[in-house]
Amino acid sequence: MLKRFIFLLFVGVSSFGNSQTDYITETTIQQDSLKKRQFLQSIGNGYFPSKYFNADLRYLIKYNQYEGVRTGLGGVTNSAFSEKYRLNTYVVYGFRDHRFKYSFGGGFRVSEKTNSWVNLSYTDDLQETGSTKFLTDGRFFQFFEPRLLNIDLFHRHITKAISFNHEIHPKLLSETEFSVSNILPTYRYAYQFNNTTISSFDLSIAKVALQWDPFNKIIASETGKTQTKQGYPKFTLQYTKSFNNLFKSNLEFSKVDFRTLYKFGDENDTFSEITLVSGIANGNTPITHLYHAYPNNITKETILQRFSVAGLNSFETMYFNEFFSDKFATVQFKHFLRPFNISERFKPQMVLITRYAIGDMAQPERHQNISFNSLKKGYTESGFELNKLLFGFGISFTYRYGAYHLPQIDDNVAFKFTFNVTL
Repeated sequence: MLKRFIFLLFVGVSSFGNSQTDYITETTIQQDSLKKRQFLQSIGNGYFPSKYFNADLRYLIKYNQYEGVRTGLGGVTNSAFSEKYRLNTYVVYGFRDHRFKYSFGGGFRVSEKTNSWVNLSYTDDLQETGSTKFLTDGRFFQFFEPRLLNIDLFHRHITKAISFNHEIHPKLLSETEFSVSNILPTYRYAYQFNNTTISSFDLSIAKVALQWDPFNKIIASETGKTQTKQGYPKFTLQYTKSFNNLFKSNLEFSKVDFRTLYKFGDENDTFSEITLVSGIANGNTPITHLYHAYPNNITKETILQRFSVAGLNSFETMYFNEFFSDKFATVQFKHFLRPFNISERFKPQMVLITRYAIGDMAQPERHQNISFNSLKKGYTESGFELNKLLFGFGISFTYRYGAYHLPQIDDNVAFKFTFNVTL
């Protein structure tokens, strides 16, 4: 009887030990899997995480026509450093213009429930002339930024800013910013008004932006709110006001910008995507703060000399600095065909694309030492992309037609490669 009891006790202890070991092993595997997933997600957002500070991958290395190679370091503190405060900074250097650019700032949380933050920053850097950034976009990261390679028209800005971002509703985000900037174009340019010509601008600007995603699916838990599905359409609205004679500001204007994105279909099969972007500027608006419709074509003679990288939402046949507008609208339609199932690893995908832009400029004569055309007749291009041919690379072909069709056939053609990588 004693021997039988000892035998059963031994078997029970062994079974318990094995189950404990299996449980610990399974838990360890799950934790490692979660850490790996979080690491890849952080890299996909453009950060390399460390204990207290996440390095910002956007600043490691880039290239454009004005700075040449642009390289540096940057980052932001993470929640391990503090959940209520954060610090951020970057320093970069351009090897062609031989100048450092930098920014530093920080923020503090005023409400955890609505994820509300007050942020302060000081920036001395470059910005592409004619580009518009929505405050609520927050952070947009690409491993490779195609348009940046060919941009040559930048203006320098020294900006001191205070902003407040607030979650009105889980599906409605807002951000408000007030900034004081000194703007200096890096090219020959002057703005003429009231019998005065100025070549640098002091601007005091207030911005209010709203991002509404009414069809997103969000669940609440003890750890917070988690988005489970991207819904469409999405809407972004931004109002900009520049005040005259406020902190030495010398120009007064206003802008309203709008964007909507709609996807329909099955993203794993066949689907379509429509993007509408529009904007209007009133008042004494320098060309630095007007619209260019995101061109992505180099002014060179042959198709092969213009061979470069296609952008995500840019006009591939529109030449850089060819058009500027104080009011404009663009519509882009992309139809993604079902990927070609050639093999398990090789599944290229065809995308059919049509883009249309229209715009105008009320008083182009005010903009001195720079020449450009109007978009009032409507600009059209169509083409296709064949993506994911090799290591994320593909090819694209686009043709320009309609009112702005050029006499030389080759000048209407854009042949480029594409690059698509997702984590």
